Amino acid sequence: MSLEPTAADAWFQRRGWQPFDFQRQVWAAMAAGRGGLLHATTGAGKTYAVALGALARAAALGVPFTGKTAPPAGILWITPMRALAADSQRALSAPLADLAPAWTLGLRSGDTSSAERARQDRRLPTVLVSTPESLTLLLTRADAAERLAGVHTVVVDEWHELVGNKRGVQVQLLLARLAGWNPRLLVWGLSATLGNLPEALAMLQGPQPPGDGPPVLVQGRIDKALVIDTLLPPNPGRFSWGGHLGAQMQQPVAEEIARTVAAGGGTTLVFTNVRSQAEAWYQMLLAARPDWAGEIALHHGSLDKAVREWVEAGLKAGTLKAVVATSSLDLGVDFLPVTRVLQIGSAKGVARLLQRAGRSGHQPGRPSRITLVPTNTLELVEAVAARRAVAAGQVEPRHAPEAPLDVLVQHLVSIALGGGFTAEALLAEVRRTHSYRALPAESFQWALDFVERGGASLGAYPEYHRVVRGEDGVYRVSDKGIALRHRLQVGTIVGESAMLVKWLSGGTLGQVEESFIARLNKGDCFVFGGRVLEYVRTQDMAAYVRKATGKRGVVPSWAGGKMPLSSELADATLAVLAGVQQAGADTVPIDTELRAAAPMLDAQRRLSQLPAAGTLLVEQYRSREGWHLFVYPFAGRHVHLGLASLLGWRLSQHRPNTFSISVNDYGFELLAAEEVDLATVHDQSVFDPGPDLLADVLASLNSSELARRRFREIARVAGLVFSGYPGAPKSTRQLQASSGLFYDVFRQYDPGNRLLHQADAEVLAQELNLRQLAASLRRLRAWTVAAVQLRAPSPLALALMVERFREQLSTEKLADRLARIVADAEAAMQADVPGTQAALPTGRPGRRPRKPRA
Repeated sequence: MSLEPTAADAWFQRRGWQPFDFQRQVWAAMAAGRGGLLHATTGAGKTYAVALGALARAAALGVPFTGKTAPPAGILWITPMRALAADSQRALSAPLADLAPAWTLGLRSGDTSSAERARQDRRLPTVLVSTPESLTLLLTRADAAERLAGVHTVVVDEWHELVGNKRGVQVQLLLARLAGWNPRLLVWGLSATLGNLPEALAMLQGPQPPGDGPPVLVQGRIDKALVIDTLLPPNPGRFSWGGHLGAQMQQPVAEEIARTVAAGGGTTLVFTNVRSQAEAWYQMLLAARPDWAGEIALHHGSLDKAVREWVEAGLKAGTLKAVVATSSLDLGVDFLPVTRVLQIGSAKGVARLLQRAGRSGHQPGRPSRITLVPTNTLELVEAVAARRAVAAGQVEPRHAPEAPLDVLVQHLVSIALGGGFTAEALLAEVRRTHSYRALPAESFQWALDFVERGGASLGAYPEYHRVVRGEDGVYRVSDKGIALRHRLQVGTIVGESAMLVKWLSGGTLGQVEESFIARLNKGDCFVFGGRVLEYVRTQDMAAYVRKATGKRGVVPSWAGGKMPLSSELADATLAVLAGVQQAGADTVPIDTELRAAAPMLDAQRRLSQLPAAGTLLVEQYRSREGWHLFVYPFAGRHVHLGLASLLGWRLSQHRPNTFSISVNDYGFELLAAEEVDLATVHDQSVFDPGPDLLADVLASLNSSELARRRFREIARVAGLVFSGYPGAPKSTRQLQASSGLFYDVFRQYDPGNRLLHQADAEVLAQELNLRQLAASLRRLRAWTVAAVQLRAPSPLALALMVERFREQLSTEKLADRLARIVADAEAAMQADVPGTQAALPTGRPGRRPRKPRA
């Protein structure tokens, strides 16, 4: 049986569908043996475009579709998430059952049962859906070449989710290994939200693309209605800060879900950015509508597999009114009953907003709608910015990490386990990837020496002699203990140690980070999996709980709780504010969100001023705490951290001082203990990048501690520290102590260790974003400074102060303090005393106000 593009057309027609031009373009390219990248609108049919193309490729290679015996593994479908893997398996089963009935289809991920793994170990299915980590584990088998050499097509789904991180580098290395076994290997990527498509194609295919012809970029933009609106708060107020409107939006969100159900509109997905926020909103919705118990659900990656599968099944069947979820459900998952998507707070990026909007109407021709739910008044402004950025196609680009040596070290051990390698051949293979295309031979040799002899400082310890060079020149792993430990921690996802949450009576709820459980005492209550639980004890790295009798509990916090605003969305937000400033106070905005935010914008005008195009707003305020400096570059949280640290260090060079720093996505606060000479801020010389920017940045931060923290992740990926055996994981404290010991030993005895240099480079590139920091400094140097002396904190300033207060005060004390600050600000506006726009003072400021409350 053969599969020509006409056969794919016929399969579509039998289902009542009409193929799009981009789908036919993909089928023809794959049948001709050309790899590529398909970038198409969410819900436009990317999966079937590439799935039927893979069948056409198999037909061109003579792979039989019928018969009594299934062909060996020929197609790998790589997905970044477990929920997406299961959904992809379901989507692929339909065309395979009709067009290739002899083929087998399987799924391999962290959720796969041991029985299914055992069956796959005996014989892999013809089509295998899997994750980067599970496929890398297959490479560590001694018979990897025999089992995977027949793979002719690899599909990387949601490439935008992988391309910018080390998991994407792991995929690049996997593809290079497969292409070494089959030079005609076809590689295709799928994406709906990428801003740098030619580069994304190059990062996927590498400098020496496999296949029968040059790869192609197929863009399948389908006209699809997309509605981005906002659920307006009843009372946005004049002053707002992070989370300020959260409780106020509880009832409107519940009413919006109820209206959708009443109109027969199906299920509503309620997206949050982090797991703790998902837990909190699930409880809020249940509190608003207790009668919905059992009809609304919670979904995030820390919940037990059975819970997640139950929720996904309910979404598929349309039996749930709403599901509160994190990114665990926003990647490519097809839930047709979902017609509404609510985004709690800012999506923080245009690509993420589009991705989540696409979960509704996830089918060609069906409209998608996403409703933004602001948690502070500034997010009303950001909603307008997001809508305009989407209309302008301002999607964020993503760039692959350059030659991370920790991933290379891990890969060397994996390949040594998977049949072994010779140095020359593997170096050539590694250089076929984009990230390692310019890898110097000496860097590869350093990594090889590190896994063979432990480098310059670990040579005396046999456990770090992980690979051995045989007489035939092939490097292999000979120690069974080393092999077991390596296989147990293959991958580049590094987080805090997770602890299972178990019922005293038996059964598992999921997992939380050990550091959270470590802060609990017996009898403390916390919210998890939509339940209020009472902590009983910790035993064997499991937290045992029982159902709490009370209704309140602490919401667990997970690492990565603060997501930075993308540069594209930050710039769009600044442009919206600049437009409001230029229009003037008497102009009624067109956007409903800006009309709702008018009281806050008016307060900002009266107490200070709004940011304007080409202008850097700088506010100064004095309180009992000290001298406050508020600066608003609109460059995102990560850049603001670097800017604040750098400015604090530079300002203290002439006169020693102590600064407290607070940052958000719009600006930063420097709170000085002593008076500050701000002349360099006024003349903008403090923003000069200069030739010594790197030295200044390193001096301004506790860079060694940042590098030490980053080294923990690198040490884990490189296999220096072992996270423990199943059922007996090491604690976070043990892992931190182990990585810290390596860090200190390398610093003292092996200062040229390249993993140390990688830690320093990652701090600058990722945590501080040195390149963007330098660009921001150049931009600020060219702007005009608008200096305002505040009589009371402005709305923008108060949001920054709250970020700092939260680290110091309980919820009750914070509420009292904010009430006093807001009362002072309201009094200042009633007195009609606007901020004084003038040069920032460079000497002693005026006498301290008689009744400062901040």
